[in-house]
Amino acid sequence: MTSPIRGEYPRPDRKREHWLTLNGQWEFAFDQENRGRQERWYQPGHSLGDLKIEVPFPYQSSLSGINSQEHCDVVWYKRSFQLPEELGGLRRLLHFGAADYVAEVWLDGQFLGSHTGGYSDFTFDITSQCGPGEHTLAVRCEDRLDFDQPRGKQSYRPEPFACWYTPVTGLWQSVWLEGVGEYYPEDFRLTPDIENGALKVEVTLNELPPHGSVRLTASFKGRVAARQEVGLTTDRFLQTSLFLRHDEEIRGLHLWYPTDPNLYDLTIETLVDGQVADRVETYFGLRKVSVCGDKITLNNQVLYQRLILDQGYWADGLLTAPSAEALKKDVELTLAMGYNGARKHQKFEDPLYLYWADKLGLLVWSELPSAYWLRDSEKRNLMRDLSEAIRRDYNHPSIIVWTPLNESWGVPAIQSQEEAQRLNDCLYHMVHCLDGTRLVSGNDGWEQAQTDIVTVHDYTAWPEDLKGYESEDSVLNNSPAGQLISAQGYGHWGKPKIFSEFGGIAMAKDSGGDNWGYNGAVADTQALLDRFGAITRGAKELPGFSGYCYTQLTDVFQEVNGLLDMERNPKAPLEEFKKRNS
Repeated sequence: MTSPIRGEYPRPDRKREHWLTLNGQWEFAFDQENRGRQERWYQPGHSLGDLKIEVPFPYQSSLSGINSQEHCDVVWYKRSFQLPEELGGLRRLLHFGAADYVAEVWLDGQFLGSHTGGYSDFTFDITSQCGPGEHTLAVRCEDRLDFDQPRGKQSYRPEPFACWYTPVTGLWQSVWLEGVGEYYPEDFRLTPDIENGALKVEVTLNELPPHGSVRLTASFKGRVAARQEVGLTTDRFLQTSLFLRHDEEIRGLHLWYPTDPNLYDLTIETLVDGQVADRVETYFGLRKVSVCGDKITLNNQVLYQRLILDQGYWADGLLTAPSAEALKKDVELTLAMGYNGARKHQKFEDPLYLYWADKLGLLVWSELPSAYWLRDSEKRNLMRDLSEAIRRDYNHPSIIVWTPLNESWGVPAIQSQEEAQRLNDCLYHMVHCLDGTRLVSGNDGWEQAQTDIVTVHDYTAWPEDLKGYESEDSVLNNSPAGQLISAQGYGHWGKPKIFSEFGGIAMAKDSGGDNWGYNGAVADTQALLDRFGAITRGAKELPGFSGYCYTQLTDVFQEVNGLLDMERNPKAPLEEFKKRNS
């Protein structure tokens, strides 16, 4: 079998020594008649046919090798693998980065379990089912066009339209096997406490080890900053604080900023009778996000955000980046154009992107993909997906804002309907309950119920139109796109304000037919820079605003209003964009 296109370690924020990628070529089948379960396609002896797919690319993408845009509710995957010798004496975990939307998994014909939700990871402990020798893994994925399914910018029609794009079905993030100790952390949460120079550590083990303990070692550039061992007696959960030394050797506490993204390394070891049973390597950033009056602060300093809207689509991989290097490049390109952050739009991004945002110093707004029909099932689905994203991504210092809703998608009557407002408020309070370290932009753009930040979307091409936002009263009484900024019954005076969508300039050479941008296309590169500079300057000069977010980083299929095309080629020199952002 040839090496997979995406063969890198998928979670560098939770790194282990022994693992095996299961990306690469799998058998694949469409199940248009939904008969695979009844006919037991999951059995080792059953062939799915002649189709082959390159995992983790969705079948609708060219990199998958299938490249079919025909919608099919149910698809199947199958492959065999040999258990590596070095995993033989360890517990074996089978990880899936993400599968859209419902996944059912079998190993050697034995059902392991299922997972619902298209943007979050899931894991099975397969130690008892996976011994030496060859094994057969089968996955069934079901992805309907239901409006209550959080799908983000994936079209809820069989075809793309307007600002919705080719859907993604099935496995679209990495699959891998990992070896861990008999007792290991199922999860851990790392919460910085900059006032006390400490890190709050919460670890949940799979089981309570006999005579067990957890040893934590924090270091900065190879120098030990803290070490602590905590014994376990009755509960497999532990909570403690690591107080970080900052003597002459380490020379102070090293806080995380976009301009200076300091990271501490952390080793988490599970001990049994004093011997290491499991080790996982991670990292953390010391940083604090808060609100002070109408300002957003980072580490108690006023933060001005220069964000770009980034939808995380690729022409050949759709939601799946063609390589790990492509994810790093998107972070580098964003920084090179003078932005200090990205609003990841309608997508919970690949953990590798967040890793590079942490390492290179890029602020991230993380946004729940929208569903499109207000009903009880939609509410439950949104709550589940948002809570799972917080669980997965809590430790990334780059994330500073969670966004549950966007432009009233899925809550179309939120201006006055209490049911829609209650959903917004439920998601708002749920985020703060699960993650008290970040801010929440409730319904980004307009018609805002509970929110920490007042956000405005306005795609005017003319800076003089922005004079309607020059006082707090004018902001809160404005109606971009015919929508009031505040939902009925909510007052947002005194809160920070972000101009969180504007721009969207297309060039004439890219426009026409189904391709579009906002307010007509510009003729050439100089015209693009002139209009970009004028509207960006207008956004920067808005009094009382704490930042802006330009639409957008790249073209996305028919939406051709990126500063880069979909292959990440700049439409003007990067330094020219940076000059106008300075």
